[in-house]
Amino acid sequence: MKKLKLGLLAGASVLSLCFLLAPMITLAAEEEAAQMPSMYATFWALVPPIVAIVLALITKEVYSSLFVGILVGGLFYSGFSFEGTFNHIFNDGFIAVLSDGYNVGILIFLVVLGAMVSLMNRAGGSAAFGHFAKEKIKTRAGAQLATIALGVLIFIDDYFNCLTVGSVMRPVTDEHKVSRAKLAYLIDATAAPVCIIAPISSWAAAVSGFVEGEDGFSIFIRAIPYNYYALLTIVMMITIVLLNIDFGSMRTHEKNALNGDLFTSGNAASNNETNTKNPKGKVIDLVIPIIALIISCVIGMIYTGGFFQGESFVSAFSNSDASVGLALGSIFAMLLTIIIYLIRRVLSFGECMECLPSGFKAMVPAILILTFAWTLKAMTDSLGAAVFVADAMEKSAGGLMILLPAIIFLVGCFLAFSTGTSWGTFGILIPIVVAVFANSNPQLMIISISACMAGAVCGDHCSPISDTTIMASAGAQCNHVNHVSTQLPYALLVAAVSFVTYIVAGVVQNPWIPLPIGILLLLGCLFAIKGMNRKKDLS
Repeated sequence: MKKLKLGLLAGASVLSLCFLLAPMITLAAEEEAAQMPSMYATFWALVPPIVAIVLALITKEVYSSLFVGILVGGLFYSGFSFEGTFNHIFNDGFIAVLSDGYNVGILIFLVVLGAMVSLMNRAGGSAAFGHFAKEKIKTRAGAQLATIALGVLIFIDDYFNCLTVGSVMRPVTDEHKVSRAKLAYLIDATAAPVCIIAPISSWAAAVSGFVEGEDGFSIFIRAIPYNYYALLTIVMMITIVLLNIDFGSMRTHEKNALNGDLFTSGNAASNNETNTKNPKGKVIDLVIPIIALIISCVIGMIYTGGFFQGESFVSAFSNSDASVGLALGSIFAMLLTIIIYLIRRVLSFGECMECLPSGFKAMVPAILILTFAWTLKAMTDSLGAAVFVADAMEKSAGGLMILLPAIIFLVGCFLAFSTGTSWGTFGILIPIVVAVFANSNPQLMIISISACMAGAVCGDHCSPISDTTIMASAGAQCNHVNHVSTQLPYALLVAAVSFVTYIVAGVVQNPWIPLPIGILLLLGCLFAIKGMNRKKDLS
């Protein structure tokens, strides 16, 4: 109740401030305002997502926080007109994002994945796999390392990674008393950070498409050794698991998990279905559907890229439509799963059909948050946030060239954090980097492109309005704000080390010297944290 009152008070304060500022910032005539808002391409364009993020972290309530951010964006766009605000929010916001083909494909993929998880739980496959894994994986560290390994193996797409790894590993990590917040972090940290260094992934295809006038795929390959945030995140995960290092609010979650509370302040009711036992269920009732899902989604993606029309595998993957491919693949995998369960008599046809709405219900929170996040991004785009950042980057590009990779990394972090999109950040910053360095310093161009990718992934990793972050929460069935608040210190530590590493990279312009320095610096920080934790435990 206190959190609700705090959220309402904070939201009312923000709206009151906006209305008080209205006379100062509505300067354009009505006709001009209808075409271009007075705040277009100014710092005000970044205020709506910042408001939403700050409110979410303060109130621990994500739906109202996102809606307040959307409302602020609508007010800014319309010049504080009541009718204009709500027309913009609903027509250009909610209705537009829910009628967008790419977004609809992702929602279909989410719903089908939810149905498949419900089918596997009802069939007893998840429980059987959890029992099997308990015999094979003896320790908490082993359960976490297995989660990391599976996340690294599923490098095709970050959405697919989040939901698949969560579905498979939840029974295992629950058995070994790993908190849902820790599971969500491991899922999130093996999604975008792994996809951005995988040559055959939807992310590689996206980045390659933004490098105009150059061999995008070749540049992507050459940029991998400089992608310090992604590489150091993997080092970070393995180190904290092996050395049992946790800090920030994650430490509290992990201590509570050891005492049987996997959620700390989240809703533990979502775990009830996972514990459903079917005496007919076997490990193959989880393994076969997951393998079918992976194969079907890969085929679906290369199908959309023209593989069956004669394109090569790499080319088809580069040209694929991840949204359509994942939707097609997941639907085919779900139909195959139902057929297998009926043949094995694990579930009746009626029970299979009951799992469809059950899976949809499980994904409603993720769908709601995604819809709000997409709408907030639409508000930010309509205010020209991308134009503002692009102009700022072009004005500063002629300055300290050696420090530019580190600066680009920070700008990428901030932009992706504020807007919740990595791909949008690529699209803004990479063309600027290519224009600045292509004819002057190709090596620094590679470093700067990698810094842009790393910054975008870092900001996306930290942002509560990022679709990947939302998917990781859904995959782990973890309270979304809990996931964001627990992983933020981890991501910020790696970001700080990456920033220093990019300064070194700008000076030496060699991939193999900065990375060992970054790894040593990160390990030094983690050992220092472990020492501080030991002192706290002894005191």
